[in-house]
Amino acid sequence: MTTFDTQNIRNVAVIGHGGEGKTTLCEAILYNAKTIDRLGKVADGTSCMDFDEQEIARKISMSAGICYAVWENVKINLLDVPGFFDFEGEFIQALCAADSGLVVIAANGSVPVGVEKAMDALQKKGLPAMIFVNQMDKENADYLGTVRALEEKYPHKIAPISIPLMEGTKMAGYINVLERTAFRFTDAGPKQVDVPAEYAEELEQILSQLNETAAENDDDLLEKFFSGEALTPDEVKQGVTKGIANRSVYPLLAGSALTNKGVFNLMSEIVRVMPAPDARKTVMAEDEKGEPVEIACKTDAPFAAQVFKTVADPFVGKLNFFKVVSGSVKSGANLWNANKEKAERVSSVLIPKGKKQETAEQLNAGDIGAFAKLAVTGTGDTLCDPARKVKFPAIEFPKPVLSMCIAAAKTGDEDKVFSGLNKLAEEDLTFSVSKNADTNQAILSGLGETQLDVLCKKLKSKFNADAVLSVPAVPYRETIRKTIQAEGKHKKQSGGHGQYGHCKIRFEPCEEGFEFADEVVGGTVPKNYIPAVEKGLRECLNKGVLAGCPVTGLRAVLYDGSFHPVDSSEEAFKVAAHLAFKELKNASPVLLEPIYSLEIRVPENYIGDIMGDLNKRRGRILGMDSGDGFQVIHAEAPLAEVFTYATDLRSMTQGRGSFSMAEARYEEVPAMLVGKIVEKLNAEREK
Repeated sequence: MTTFDTQNIRNVAVIGHGGEGKTTLCEAILYNAKTIDRLGKVADGTSCMDFDEQEIARKISMSAGICYAVWENVKINLLDVPGFFDFEGEFIQALCAADSGLVVIAANGSVPVGVEKAMDALQKKGLPAMIFVNQMDKENADYLGTVRALEEKYPHKIAPISIPLMEGTKMAGYINVLERTAFRFTDAGPKQVDVPAEYAEELEQILSQLNETAAENDDDLLEKFFSGEALTPDEVKQGVTKGIANRSVYPLLAGSALTNKGVFNLMSEIVRVMPAPDARKTVMAEDEKGEPVEIACKTDAPFAAQVFKTVADPFVGKLNFFKVVSGSVKSGANLWNANKEKAERVSSVLIPKGKKQETAEQLNAGDIGAFAKLAVTGTGDTLCDPARKVKFPAIEFPKPVLSMCIAAAKTGDEDKVFSGLNKLAEEDLTFSVSKNADTNQAILSGLGETQLDVLCKKLKSKFNADAVLSVPAVPYRETIRKTIQAEGKHKKQSGGHGQYGHCKIRFEPCEEGFEFADEVVGGTVPKNYIPAVEKGLRECLNKGVLAGCPVTGLRAVLYDGSFHPVDSSEEAFKVAAHLAFKELKNASPVLLEPIYSLEIRVPENYIGDIMGDLNKRRGRILGMDSGDGFQVIHAEAPLAEVFTYATDLRSMTQGRGSFSMAEARYEEVPAMLVGKIVEKLNAEREK
C-alpha cells in the first residue's frame, strides 16, 4: 500500500438518516476506485461495509465501517456511519476521526431528522459538510423540493455545485457548475457534452449565487465583487472552498448510489473542495504535567494518535482503529499509552478495508489505520512517542437511557453471558451492566431497544450464550409513619438446655437508612446480648411487613427486656428481635418508590405533547429553559413510569427529542396504587 502525504488524505464520515443509501454510496465509491472488484448490495448482504451477521440480517448498518478509496492520487478514508439512533456511539467515534462529513439525503422533498442531527453534530464538532442528494433514480424523486427544504432549514448556506440533467423523472447526467461543463451517463461512464440550452438560465443563476458566496468568504474577492468586476472560475472555486472550510457553505450534488450515477463527480469534488487533515491547525492535548499543549498535524513531528474504535475480530483478535494526529508510525514501533501509562509494541500497521485489513509500511499524519493485539489499549486511549508523552481529551459518549433486566436463558450459563458482555463492552462504550442490590437483578442499560436486542444476538453468535431481556423490577422500599412499642419473646423448653430471649423495642421513623440505639437500664438485657438484637433486626430489613421490600427510614431503640441466666443466648435474642420486627405492621407501614429527575430536550413544537405525556406518567414539571429552537424541560417522575421513556420520547418527537435521568429520592406510593403493587409483588415472589 502506498504511503500518502497529509495533503493527499481526506477523512470523510458518511452520515445521515437511516435508509438514505449511505452504505450503498460507499460501495459505489469503492467500486469506482477499484478498491473492490465487485459492486455489492445491502439488500443481498454483500456490501463491503456491512459484514456483521446482524447487519446482514437486518439490512442496516450498526457499526461504523471503515475503508479507503484512492481517487486522483488522493486517499479518501470513508467512515460509513449507522443512521439509526441506537448506535449513536458509532457516530461519535467516526466524527473523532473525520475531517469532514458527507451528508446523504434521499430526494424525498424533505429534511429527515437524521440529517438534522448529522448537520448539528458536524457544526458542534467544527467540521465542514458536503451534501449528496441520493436516490435520484426513483420514480418520485423530488430534487428541487429537497433543495428547497434544505435551503429553508439552512438559509444562505446551500450551494448546489452540480445540476442534475433530467429526462422525465430520470437523472440522465449533470452539470458541474464550478467547471461549467456537462456530462451524460453512458454505459462506459460519464461522457462530456455541451450544456443544454434549457439549463443555461439555471446555470447562470446558480453561478451568480456562487459568485456572491465566494466573495463573502474572501476579503480580496469581496472587494473585487463590490467594484463590479467579474470573478474568474478559479476565484469562485477559491472562495467557495474557503466557505466550505469555515462551514458557511454546504456544497450540494445529486445522483444515485444504487445505479452509480453522479458518484464519479462526487468523488472528484471530495478531492477538490473537502479539507485535508492539516486544515485544522492544531489539536489540544495535555503533557505529562497536565498542562495544555497544541499538537500540529505534521508528519515531521513526534508520533501521537488517538484510538477511536475497538473491534474484537474473530481472526485477527482485538483491533484498535486510530487516527494519526501527528508524526508517522511503522511496524515494530515502541509506543506509549498515555491513559494506561504503559508501553505498547506495534507488531504491524494495518489499513482497514471493510472486514479485511491490508498491511502498510508507514502511516503519516492525518491517516487512519489499525493495530492488532495491543496489550492494554482501548477506545479513547492516546498512543504517542515515549519521548513526547501527550494525552488527548477523552471521547464523550452518551449515557444509557433504556434499562432492561438481563438473565441467562439456561441455568448455569450466567458466566458465559456476563463474560461475553464484558468483551462486547470493549467494542461498545454506550452500554453498561450493573447489579441492582434491592432487586438482585442484573441490569443491561443502553441507548435503545434495538441496541440491547443486538447485544443479545451477538452473545449468541460470538459466545454461544443465550440471554433473555425483561422489564426490570422496580426497587420499591418500605418505611413506617408512626412510632410503636413492640415486644419479642422467644422461649423454648424441650428438655435439657432451653432458649430464652426477650426484648422490648421502640420503632420510630427516621430520615433514611437504619439506626439502632439502646436505652436499657438495670441490665434487663445484658450488654453482651444487645449486639445480637441489632443483628437480628438488620437481618429483617431486606423483607418488610407490607410487600416484602427492603425497609428504610427506621430507627429501633432497645429499651427493655429480660433474660435467663442459663437458657439465654445470642441466637435466642436474634429470634426475639425477629418477632418484634413483625410488629411493624402496626406502625402504619407505607410503600416507597424511586423518583427520578429528568432533563428532556425537545423542539418547541413538541412541548404540549411532552407535558401531557408526563402528566400521564405521574410526572411533575419543575421548570423550562429555552434556546436554539429547543426547550429543556426539568421534571420528576416515578421510575415505574419511565422504564420505556427512551423509546416513547423518540416516537413522540420523530427522534428529535433526547433526555437524561438520574435518581433523585424515594417517595410514598399513592394509596390507590399500593394494593395492586403489593398483589403483583407477592405473585411474582410466589412464582
